[in-house]
Amino acid sequence: MTSLPAQPSSKRLGLVIDLDICVGCHACAVNCKEWNSGGVAAPLTDLAPYGADPDGVWFNRVHTFEVGEGAAGRTVHFPRSCLHCAEPACVTVCPTGASYKRAEDGIVLVNEDLCIGCKLCSWACPYGAREFDEDAGVMKKCTLCIDRIYNITFDPADRVPACVATCPASARHFGDLGDPDSAVSKLVAEREGFDLMAELGYAPTNKYLPPRPRRQSVGCTGAPAQLMPATPAQAGGLLGWLDRLLSQ
Repeated sequence: MTSLPAQPSSKRLGLVIDLDICVGCHACAVNCKEWNSGGVAAPLTDLAPYGADPDGVWFNRVHTFEVGEGAAGRTVHFPRSCLHCAEPACVTVCPTGASYKRAEDGIVLVNEDLCIGCKLCSWACPYGAREFDEDAGVMKKCTLCIDRIYNITFDPADRVPACVATCPASARHFGDLGDPDSAVSKLVAEREGFDLMAELGYAPTNKYLPPRPRRQSVGCTGAPAQLMPATPAQAGGLLGWLDRLLSQ
């Protein structure tokens, strides 16, 4: 089985995802697919994309849940991709060394030349982050856009994963979560960010920021706390008669 780095760097590159402002637009998933269809992980298989049962390889998926009841209920959009764990079971279970964790930055990758498509890594991953490419016969996964973040031909501001670059709500952040003074680490500390299924002990690098409590006041906008019931219009004449006729 594959071993983890004996002397890993303190650098841990990863994502911070704000569940409070994610709008579930799927722009992150689409741009991820677009970039990686031509990047180091290309191609990404699509099977019957316009058929009744489409399937294919997506490194980033967005799930939507209804949380709470009644007035306290809300919709939460939950993006999911590889979490680049500090103790990744997908790596230690790999029989060929195809799945591995980089010592220099903590990114978990797949060497497709060594992958035999046994799917052990996908069974070991509790987050469902592994994708089997049926055309290539190998496992694939989020690379954290390693071909973007280290591309010196890009402007520094553009050296972020495709999902981060495209998010219209700025719900995704990228940085070094091994550095307590980094912007992403400070954001996690400020917002009480959490690990997904921390009890499993895989120590995921990626963090989630919880939704904020629902605001019950309108602040300084002066807007009413809730809309008043609509008052039926009392139009007269021809238009009133026509409105009453069409409303029957």
